[in-house]
Amino acid sequence: MESLMLLTWMLLCSLLRPSATQNPPPEGVLNCCEGDVLFLLDSSGSVSSYEHSRMLNFLSELLLPFSLGEDQVRVGLLQVGTRPRLEFGFNTYSDQSGLQGALRGTKPLRGDTNTVDALRMARDRVLRPGAADGARPGLPRVLVWLTDGVKPGDVIGPMAELREQGVAVLVVSTGPGNYQVFRQVVSPPIENHLHFVDIDDMSIITEDLRNAIIEIIRAERINVKDVSTNSATLQWRPVLSGLTGYYEVRFGPLPSGGVGGGPGGGTGTSPSTGGSQYQRITQSADSSAARLTGLKPDTTYTATLTPESNEQAFNTLSVNFRTKPEVVSPAVVTVSESGQTSVRVSWGPLQPETVKSYYIEYSALPRGKLHAVTVGRTQNSTLLKGLQPDTTYLVTVSARHASGKEKAMSVKVCTQEETPALADLQLTTVGSDSVQVDWKGSMTGLRGYWLTWEGEQSSDPDQRSSLYLPPNSLSTHLTHLPPSARVCVSPIYKTARGEGLCCTAQFESDALAYGYRS
Repeated sequence: MESLMLLTWMLLCSLLRPSATQNPPPEGVLNCCEGDVLFLLDSSGSVSSYEHSRMLNFLSELLLPFSLGEDQVRVGLLQVGTRPRLEFGFNTYSDQSGLQGALRGTKPLRGDTNTVDALRMARDRVLRPGAADGARPGLPRVLVWLTDGVKPGDVIGPMAELREQGVAVLVVSTGPGNYQVFRQVVSPPIENHLHFVDIDDMSIITEDLRNAIIEIIRAERINVKDVSTNSATLQWRPVLSGLTGYYEVRFGPLPSGGVGGGPGGGTGTSPSTGGSQYQRITQSADSSAARLTGLKPDTTYTATLTPESNEQAFNTLSVNFRTKPEVVSPAVVTVSESGQTSVRVSWGPLQPETVKSYYIEYSALPRGKLHAVTVGRTQNSTLLKGLQPDTTYLVTVSARHASGKEKAMSVKVCTQEETPALADLQLTTVGSDSVQVDWKGSMTGLRGYWLTWEGEQSSDPDQRSSLYLPPNSLSTHLTHLPPSARVCVSPIYKTARGEGLCCTAQFESDALAYGYRS
């Protein structure tokens, strides 16, 4: 008998015990949204521990389906008491396990219902875009106020200020409260954003409140990336995750009179269902991108994305973009590694999918012999050899396209002048202050020779002398040199002075006889 009573008591306890497991999240909410949602939770002395626990359970169920993260939904919790406290901000939790654990561990504050100070904290620290740990600029912001309706304070002004700053305000009251105050603080439409519900029946408004939040922060836009002359990529949020269905993408040239836009530009006219200009592709329900190909260069296109599912209705999204103008190779030709007998010529852009080969012609100006070389479609440079020094060449790069078209681009290049070495500088003393200077060199490419001499240890510019000689000179006679004079000969080229040779003249006479001081 005792065993039967014990078994009956255990069975009764198991039936009365609240379930520890949560209902599975509704499908179609994952990845749907992007925005910052702050919950203002009344945990003052007028809210019992039981009511506080029921509100947190409600938040847990409400938020469970959302995808959290930097590029999705972020959640914050601010509690109202004598001293309001930010339990966690938008940057605290990026996954459901952390968020759900934080909600389970949240304790009530008690004390007065200081909602006005809590709203100031929300305005200055949490909902202000760009503030430290604040909301993200350019994204929707939502404030959801959960209260028992008892003495909320003078909240009409602070709430109006938040709404003027673009914050959507929603209210859930578990008590009778003041309807006139609540209807003034919520954002329209009031029937969707103001809820009165008994504390034990909060679950009946879960879906309605969640849908109201989704309506505000739903990321209904598509982006265009990687736009080229003949292709582009559409990207969107995978709103069909967890649902059966597919995405239909339609795209084509923007009809005459339509409004164009840059990549990722604004919404435009949707392509009509008829006409051969528009193309249609479908993507699976887990897709988030589609590559559009076969586009025309320098053309404005419109594209639409329609998520199709029998389980849920979605809006059709559209975007306009313009393909890049066609750049036919070669569009630029450059010269590098210029030497006396060779230069490197480069070109671009490489277009191996449309170019069969590149043909390079070059000849010395004004009427030199024509030379040519052919390189493959994946090569964007070649070294031209066997050129004449100090000569201007005309180089033409032609691309032979698979379509049969050819495009050519020419550039003038100059080889460097020849710089022959100077050799065998000799000084022969003639008398007590004169020397015969002899050297060997080549006249090719030379403009002359530059001679300088000075005393070996002289630092006075007045003691230095110089002399220019024509290119056919290979010797000269210098007189009135200071003792131990150092003589240098340098070749002069068209663009610079070359490296010279130096020798020191030795005289046997006394240095003072020439008025030279070391």
